Amino acid sequence: MAMNKNTVLAWATFIMIIVGLGLIALGAFRYDEVAGWGFAAVGVGFFAIAWVFNALKGRV
Repeated sequence: MAMNKNTVLAWATFIMIIVGLGLIALGAFRYDEVAGWGFAAVGVGFFAIAWVFNALKGRV
């Protein structure tokens, strides 16, 4: 299977969504103190970067 630029961006988007969900889950279910808010904020940041990667598909 040949991986072109769009395939790489699609995989990067998928992986970043999985990591973002994991970080948000850690913040919601594992940490009850202030660190949970940090994990959730970083998870939302991963979603934002994944959204940018998804928008770049077909334009790079």
